[in-house]
Amino acid sequence: MHETDTMANGSDIREAAKTLKISNRLVIGGCLTNSQSGEVTQLISPIDGQIVGDTASGAAADMDAAVRNARQVFESGAWSGRSPRERKLVLVRLAELIERNTDGIALLDTVSMGMPITLGRSFCVPWAVNAFRWFGEAVDKIYDEIAPSASNVLAMIRREPIGVVGAVLPWNWPTGLLAWKVAPALAVGNSVVVKPDEKSSASAIRIAELALEAGLPEGVFNVVTGGPAAGEALGRHPDVDVITFTGSGEVGRRFQRYASESNMKPVWLECGGKGASVVFPDAPNMEALVRGIAGGVFVNGGQVCASGSRLIVHADMKDSLLEAVMQVLPVFGPGDPLDESSLSGPLASAEQLRRVEGYVSLGVQEGATVYAGGGRAFEETGGFYMQPTIFDEVRPHMTIAREEIFGPVLSVMTFTDEDEALKIANGTSYGLASAVWTSDFSRAHRMANAIRAGSVSINNYNEDAHQIEVPFGGCKQSGYGRDKSLHSLEKYQQMKTIWASY
Repeated sequence: MHETDTMANGSDIREAAKTLKISNRLVIGGCLTNSQSGEVTQLISPIDGQIVGDTASGAAADMDAAVRNARQVFESGAWSGRSPRERKLVLVRLAELIERNTDGIALLDTVSMGMPITLGRSFCVPWAVNAFRWFGEAVDKIYDEIAPSASNVLAMIRREPIGVVGAVLPWNWPTGLLAWKVAPALAVGNSVVVKPDEKSSASAIRIAELALEAGLPEGVFNVVTGGPAAGEALGRHPDVDVITFTGSGEVGRRFQRYASESNMKPVWLECGGKGASVVFPDAPNMEALVRGIAGGVFVNGGQVCASGSRLIVHADMKDSLLEAVMQVLPVFGPGDPLDESSLSGPLASAEQLRRVEGYVSLGVQEGATVYAGGGRAFEETGGFYMQPTIFDEVRPHMTIAREEIFGPVLSVMTFTDEDEALKIANGTSYGLASAVWTSDFSRAHRMANAIRAGSVSINNYNEDAHQIEVPFGGCKQSGYGRDKSLHSLEKYQQMKTIWASY
């Protein structure tokens, strides 16, 4: 058993963190192995800036080995040829193993990228448990089709696994987002090669180990860690059938290019957002509103693709609403991620901290007013903490109102009528998540229908976005395709029509 898997609560968390071992291996063909170059990258914990281990620097040769193993086992039928019921049993068993090892997996993410242990235990790892269990249970309840045809013709429409799936993951919700992509891909019979972000790869390796324990055949679930070289090798590999990606728009465009220059594989992208909370004067339940606004942008250090980083509020209530938000700000401020009361920890890296600080400086330069925060926190720890920051007097053309910051920064803009509110809400190249706060049923649905986003919440901010039963994804430059729900299976299958005459 992994040494952190039996970790208890309280002070034992800190003791486990001190002795935590970060794997610097790859998982290829069912084996833990070094990268072929032997090179590793130091892993610096954002909690205190200290080195906590290293990760293998996988490159093209490692990725080729992983893809070859994935292809071989796919063609053998050892997994792809199993019945849906047999695959279900393995995935449900994997869900049980992840659930049993929740504490250890959550701690890997906390130490590696700073996610508060409470969020890991209560949200991120349970997302993974639910995803593997739900897709496992769903896959033997999906039927092929018979099309209408002449009496002497049988037209069958079959759904088949696409082959080898390359999954490229971000660092902000490592375990949950891995499962959102890997669980449906495995459920329908594919093999997978996962390229996690180098800042948060330890939990991916641990889950791959548990998948073998659950009975997944060797070579079906491979993990190659590393930086851009590993990602490019996966994106360009001619024997990868589809790429599923969550990350920045800049890197997402690279994968589109890699695919077009290799074998024209489909690339499914989720590239972040610039979510808006549109608040009308008749918004109900001020307490829920305030917590929704603050939680929507400050939890997990604002490192959430669906973050509600724009507050678009009616001018008549802006001052009172900001005063109320200030009252709850301490609850969402950064804290020690090993403290179970923390909802936000450090930013994931020194690079990310510099990025957020750069946007704050740019906001001031362009004329916005720092209403709260604006600087680093807990510098004496050596960690990468940022104060929750609120900008007032923001104009829609400003950079902080248009670009994804991926940090705890809220941009406040005002409106006077519904048309103006809608124009501001849609005035971004992103379209992932937004919210409308109003007691007017008709207005709520007019706005929800008119806002261009993959999901729009009414009188909450994205509270139920984690539910596996509903699709998640965006439009415009937030990407295309959906994670979660039965709709996500479409990304990992191909349709075949079989005609039979008799």
